[in-house]
Amino acid sequence: MADQVAALSSRTKSTVVPAVWSALWAHRWFALAIVVLLGLGGWQSVRIMLGPAIVVDLVQRGDLVETVVASGHVETPYRVEIGSQITGTVEEVLVQEGERVIKGQPLVSLEAREPKAAVVQAQGQVAQAEARMRQLAELTLPSAKEALSQAQATLLNAQQTYDRTSQLTNNGYATRAALDEAQKTLDVALAQKRAAEFQVFTASPGGSDYVMAETQLNQARANLDTAQSRLGYATIAAPRDGVLITRNVERGTVAQPGKALLVLAPAGAVQLVLQIDERNLGKLALGQTALASADAYPDRRFPAVVSYINPGVDISRASVQVKLTVKEPPDYLRQDMTVSVDIEVASRKDALELPVRSVHDLTAGQPWVLGAKEGRAVRRPVHVGIRGNSHIEIVDGLSAGDVAVPANSGLVTGQRFRPVLP
Repeated sequence: MADQVAALSSRTKSTVVPAVWSALWAHRWFALAIVVLLGLGGWQSVRIMLGPAIVVDLVQRGDLVETVVASGHVETPYRVEIGSQITGTVEEVLVQEGERVIKGQPLVSLEAREPKAAVVQAQGQVAQAEARMRQLAELTLPSAKEALSQAQATLLNAQQTYDRTSQLTNNGYATRAALDEAQKTLDVALAQKRAAEFQVFTASPGGSDYVMAETQLNQARANLDTAQSRLGYATIAAPRDGVLITRNVERGTVAQPGKALLVLAPAGAVQLVLQIDERNLGKLALGQTALASADAYPDRRFPAVVSYINPGVDISRASVQVKLTVKEPPDYLRQDMTVSVDIEVASRKDALELPVRSVHDLTAGQPWVLGAKEGRAVRRPVHVGIRGNSHIEIVDGLSAGDVAVPANSGLVTGQRFRPVLP
């Protein structure tokens, strides 16, 4: 009997198992869906119990630098407007806008026929005045001296004659008429001597003829200098080294005094002119260092120093004008180039730092972070210090190694989560 029951049981099993597998295979997709749903349900249950996985930021130590970032443009400390000192027609423009020039280099030439004629005329006047001076020295003065010598001899002879005649008249050997004639001759000789002395004096240095001739020579030379200067004005030269940033003249233009033809940016130190948000005014100070880069050359950075902070605030833009000096500007800098500047306003060595993205309510003045405690997000108030481009100093409230949840994670206080380090 037992053997019959065992045989029956064996036949039943061999019949049922294939039937079950056949049923499962026939409904395999439905069975697979049930398994997947059960797996998802289990995973969701675990996720609900443990919370979502959140990539957190780690509080760690490092060197932190706070900067004020702004954009501006390149500008020289001053610009030189170059114009003509005389009225004339432009004959040739010798330079182009943007060209680098050196001191004394010709820039513009004007028609110079009239100034050249004036120079020739002034040179003739100088030559004439110099000839007059040579005439006084070589002819007039020697002749006057010779005439003085003759007058002195004539006077001596007339004096001797008068003395003899006077003695003879006293002795009764000569008439009164002879004495009067001798007196007349003596007077004429004396007058001639005085006239000769005057001629010598006037022709000598300090005399009237000499002074007049010397004055005419000086005036002629002054007129020549003036004419040569006006001729020099016909060529407009660079007053110093620099770069021509503006050209407002072409051939045929009538140049007039007071009208700028060219604008020169002198070589040397340049300035970076920025507009800084007035909220950052308290962080700025003269002498602070900065790194700048031209937008056209973003990979090339050069140093600059804060040299000027405008005492007034632009009320329309709520900004303050700040100037930085670049003592050794790179060759590629051009006038009015746009630049970006990072001004270093504070720095900390070995400071506790945390990415700014994990700090809430920074602008409200009561910053806090979401930390982790027993698998849940907890709110922790913190005190912050200087702020870098991407990190901020934690003065109090957190320690090195603590984690903080980024503000954009969507996590709320008390929610379970699984912190994941980046």
